[in-house]
Amino acid sequence: MSKVLGVLGGMGPAATLDFLAKLQAATPVQREQDHLRVLVDINPKVPDRNVGDEDPAPVLAAMAEGLRESGAEVLAIACNTAHAYADAVRASGLPLVDMLEAAGLAAKAQGATTVGVLGTGMALGLYRDRFSHMGLEVVMLDDHEQVEFMALLYRIKHGDLGATSRETMAALAHRLVGKGAQSVVAGCTEVPLVLSSADLSVPFLDATEELARRCVAVCLAQAQD
Repeated sequence: MSKVLGVLGGMGPAATLDFLAKLQAATPVQREQDHLRVLVDINPKVPDRNVGDEDPAPVLAAMAEGLRESGAEVLAIACNTAHAYADAVRASGLPLVDMLEAAGLAAKAQGATTVGVLGTGMALGLYRDRFSHMGLEVVMLDDHEQVEFMALLYRIKHGDLGATSRETMAALAHRLVGKGAQSVVAGCTEVPLVLSSADLSVPFLDATEELARRCVAVCLAQAQD
């Protein structure tokens, strides 16, 4: 039997749906019943991870406990920045599939040593720390470019997936390539909603997709033994 996956989502909702679509696409099946059982808590009421004084950790911990009580055996967080509160989620006692680690392993598999990351300020700190331990150098946007990225991020969260958003995100990604990035990581789950490999001259790593693939591998490992 494959393990039941519990997903902490809603940060934002569209990004969670994107993750679920990629999870389904990454699952090898011959029939409908071969897909994973997935329990999802799409909770847009989680406090903003980027602004405000309210701590998201208690809400995320409660979500993890709720998923465990509902039958989840493995957890995933469909948000890069929320991994800053991973310890609160792991307090549920369930293993957590780490999105940042999945992205780093994918970058190393492609042979990259210098990786550009598009993400929130907190996510960038997480990536810089995690990737440095994996032997990867992180390239980031300049301060004024980061302000532009954050403004774009909130427009995407509000549903703006149009041409202007796509062009702006591609331009920001190209700036990372200009700084020496050998690949670009979508270190925010809203990024792949408006950016794809076709927009770049270097490999594009979608952390959402890498998390989906890793979740499938972890949940099916026991079933394939």
